[in-house]
Amino acid sequence: MRPARVAAQAPRTISRSPSLVVVALRAFPVVYASDVEASASFWELLGFRRHVQLPPDGKPGYIGLTRDSIGELAITHEQWAADRNGLQRGSGPRFEMYIYVEDLDAVLARLSEEKVMILREAEDMPWGERIATVADPEGNPVALCETK
Repeated sequence: MRPARVAAQAPRTISRSPSLVVVALRAFPVVYASDVEASASFWELLGFRRHVQLPPDGKPGYIGLTRDSIGELAITHEQWAADRNGLQRGSGPRFEMYIYVEDLDAVLARLSEEKVMILREAEDMPWGERIATVADPEGNPVALCETK
């Protein structure tokens, strides 16, 4: 069976809230976290920036992040998975993120200063990249990669 062909469409903006603009035809991971603020702060250390927080004031239940206008990530409280989909958080990591950085040693030094757990120190890989792995606040592995 051949996959269905989808005609290319220009992204369009759909406004459903004065504080939230949704652009159609995007895809991004949503990370479930016990502490939304702590998780978002971790990703900000890696160059992501907040573009939306809900509610806008007070303790966030959802934070949308972007990186270099091409990477996107959302953090929501783990209770959302239970309330919305009837899912319960399992033990152990639930995903691994792979992020390219410009200066791996500088990024690792900054993360170490911030007490981020380093799972694997930087290693040169046979395919020409240098990779280290850290843990996000929920214990998920985040591979940091520098091309040579």
